[in-house]
Amino acid sequence: MRSVYLDHAATTPVDARVRGAMEPYFTSEYANPSAIYAGGRRIREAIDNARLSTARVFNCMIDEVFFTGSGTESDNMAVIGVARAYNRVPAHLVGKVNTNFKHVITSSIEHHAVLRATEFLENKEGFRATYLKPDKFGMTSPESVRDALTPETIVVSIMYANNEIGTVNAIHEIAKVIREKKQEWGRKVTEPPFFHTDACQAAGAFSLDVKKLGVDLLTVNGSKIYGPKGTGALFVRRGVRVEPLVHGGGQENKLRSGTENVAGIIGFAKALEIAHDERDAESARLIPLRDKLIRELQARIPKVVLNGHAIERLPNNVNVSVLDIEGEAMLLYLDEHGIAASTGSACDSASLEPSHVILGIGKPYEYAHASMRFTLGRSTTDEDIDYLLEVMPKVVTILRRISPVHLEVEDEAKIGTQADAKMAGAFVGARPHWEK
Repeated sequence: MRSVYLDHAATTPVDARVRGAMEPYFTSEYANPSAIYAGGRRIREAIDNARLSTARVFNCMIDEVFFTGSGTESDNMAVIGVARAYNRVPAHLVGKVNTNFKHVITSSIEHHAVLRATEFLENKEGFRATYLKPDKFGMTSPESVRDALTPETIVVSIMYANNEIGTVNAIHEIAKVIREKKQEWGRKVTEPPFFHTDACQAAGAFSLDVKKLGVDLLTVNGSKIYGPKGTGALFVRRGVRVEPLVHGGGQENKLRSGTENVAGIIGFAKALEIAHDERDAESARLIPLRDKLIRELQARIPKVVLNGHAIERLPNNVNVSVLDIEGEAMLLYLDEHGIAASTGSACDSASLEPSHVILGIGKPYEYAHASMRFTLGRSTTDEDIDYLLEVMPKVVTILRRISPVHLEVEDEAKIGTQADAKMAGAFVGARPHWEK
């Protein structure tokens, strides 16, 4: 049976070049990086080189890069760590704002690593949070961020590209809005509010140049870019304070204690370097495959609606609602044919709750329960797409035959508008903003 892996947004296989870079640090180079003898110094130098490589991709200073154990940890450090660090107002701002900075802004369709961290601040530490509603394509507008900002806002966290529907946000425009507000309030760049973006899905597809993006903090993880699982990094602009979540030996410039995962750090940095160097060529290869899949799914299967923006989306992401079926049932049938896909975030795969992202862009429960996410990668071929297109219509026919629910696409009150679906399909293949 053919095996087709279309769940690269969940995780990716480790690149052979990455495995090769990691291998010595499992065997011959095993010393503790904090040791002062020769073996320890060699390990420390290797970590420093990995930090330099990562800083080059971010276009930042080497001391602005912090290695972590995951994208989730990096997101928590950015949201909770910064909020805690600025809970008290600096002396020179006393009287100009309330006693405490107590406000956090994010969107309602962020990854749960950001949403749960924000909810923790709300429910456990007395912070106030604003959850911005995106438009019907999943984009958070700079104007909505501007309207939500207050003098008490500490951190704004808006993801670069959505992990479920693939929509890409105008991060540099949101950053511009926040800078303008700071200037209006007479704030320095090292004073709140700060801007964080979760770039885990964007890494390997778009530029991570933090100067061009205008962000203060940026999250990346290794498992999405053909690196090892359990690795990540957080960019923190100089002058931005972060309260550590873990206390101990003071590693990572006292921000993240614990003996370093040396092999993981080396592998992460190598994977990021490769993803950065090859992103343009790989995106150019994937976009035609992505667009073919969207176009043919809508042509071959009735009542298939694209979720997310048709143009401003990740090169490898196809998220559709196949009405009159349950997404989980579709996954099981596809798995029987050797096809691996998902219904949304891998972190929530054990839950039968409908996608908060699909619901968050205004789609009803029927859309959410019927959503499917296919994410392409380096191993994806045209033959893989053809195989999926051969199998999926047959599976849909079987599942719709036994489905107790049959919705009418024209019923706008229930499932949105057919015009939206047609518009999305019409623009497939157009040039996205980062190529203009």
